[in-house]
Amino acid sequence: MIFNSYVFIFAFLPVVIFVFYSLGRYSHHLATLWLTAASLFFYGWWDARFLGLLLSSILVNYGAGYLIGHSLARSRHHAKLVLITSIIANLGLLGYFKYANFFMDNLNFLSANFLSGSAFNIAKIFLPLGISFFTFTQLAFLVDTYQGKVKEYNFVHYTLFVTYFPHLIAGPVLHHKEMMPQFAKQDNCRVNWDNIAIGLTIFILGLAKKVLLADSLGEYATPIFEGVKAGGHPMLIEAWFGALSYTLQLYFDFSGYSDMAIGLSLLFNVRLPINFNSPYKSLSIIDFWRSWHITLSRFLRDYLYIPLGGSQNGKFRRYINLMITMLLGGLWHGAGWTFVIWGGLHGLYLIINHAWRNLKQRMEWPDGGKFSRFGAGLLTFLAVVVGWVFFRADNLTVATELLSGMTGSNGCSFSKYTEFSTLGAILKNGGAQFIGTLTMSNLPSSKIIKLLVVGLIIIFTMPNVQQIMANYSSALNSEKLLKKPTLLIWQPSIVSAIIITLISYFVLINLHKQSTFLYFQF
Repeated sequence: MIFNSYVFIFAFLPVVIFVFYSLGRYSHHLATLWLTAASLFFYGWWDARFLGLLLSSILVNYGAGYLIGHSLARSRHHAKLVLITSIIANLGLLGYFKYANFFMDNLNFLSANFLSGSAFNIAKIFLPLGISFFTFTQLAFLVDTYQGKVKEYNFVHYTLFVTYFPHLIAGPVLHHKEMMPQFAKQDNCRVNWDNIAIGLTIFILGLAKKVLLADSLGEYATPIFEGVKAGGHPMLIEAWFGALSYTLQLYFDFSGYSDMAIGLSLLFNVRLPINFNSPYKSLSIIDFWRSWHITLSRFLRDYLYIPLGGSQNGKFRRYINLMITMLLGGLWHGAGWTFVIWGGLHGLYLIINHAWRNLKQRMEWPDGGKFSRFGAGLLTFLAVVVGWVFFRADNLTVATELLSGMTGSNGCSFSKYTEFSTLGAILKNGGAQFIGTLTMSNLPSSKIIKLLVVGLIIIFTMPNVQQIMANYSSALNSEKLLKKPTLLIWQPSIVSAIIITLISYFVLINLHKQSTFLYFQF
């Protein structure tokens, strides 16, 4: 089941809310149990076969956490042994489902090209939905338990913590200590009309990002990448159309999902952490990773980068730790060399960024004015766009071919209507062609130009949804992370109601064009 579907919006969600608050009038425990069961049903709707895997993972990790927590006082060595064993089991499970096919494909390649030539065959392994998220969520729980941060071992609350449907499929990655106090509150199963109004508003705005913007941009990004995969050679403008379309598609898809998750959770009086904070406005890659997939960045920092030594053992070791963290972060996103390269590229970006900051500090160079900040923002954005090409491409050949087109190596083509203009004459003398800008997909270029312009204006000039709702603390730590805008602050009014109603109308008439979220595959 996906958020942008009729069955979710008009059947699942209303029923879950109605029964939750009806039971909450009599029993907080029953209301929590109902929400847990509904979350399991939500997961099983996609493929009931993997529901057993999810429940088994929950039982094993809850048991491991319970043993760790109750062994700390008697034997820290025993607690550490349980922790290490459970981490290995979790990573082994994740590795089997996510990387076994990747490992065998590479083993067969090496065998065919450098060894005996014999092939190793295993049945195709299907990736369970959300396995990366519920595995990382539980790994954080185990480590937090070992560090003495976990104080509650209510099994129903723990199961809800892992399966809570607003976050289950594509994050955010949650901390046990963030959620358990909220689940335990008796008031959470009492209707709060303010939270319902705010939650529905955030959900609708996030859904609009997904349905009206992300999916429309995907209609151009996908054919261009698929055209390159089929052997096409994109020219300059078409290549940039493809790269920018995907860059904006992923932005609106993921930020839209994050907003929807926060809005849905608020319907149950539970606040999720912010996972997305206008990352394309960042002036450096360091700032980008503080704003993009914030909870994953936090997880990688707390449970990988810092245990590796962080920045405590000199600059060279710090750079090595950064690269290891980003390479593994890239591999977490997908089993493919394109993801590894994407992670390594961002690791290199971060190393250069930190080295540059150290040099500026040592030389006591000023930060510069508006022009300097514009240049830093543009450079950061272009670096991110290049990275997304590897992230989206099915293989290295597709990525390198599209990047080649983006440099103009395959030539440059313009609309045929430009040929007979004054500009066309100048361009023709420079060797330009006039066979159209979307030659591989045969799609009209006027719509993609409008979409890109609208998308870029929204991204770079407007506050994000959480900033618009900043007066209402709709997410955890919103006061610390968000800069409150001077314009477009949401207030309950007739005008706001009319705007949200109009947005809802346009979303609903386009909801039949259902597509999954891009992060489902990770």
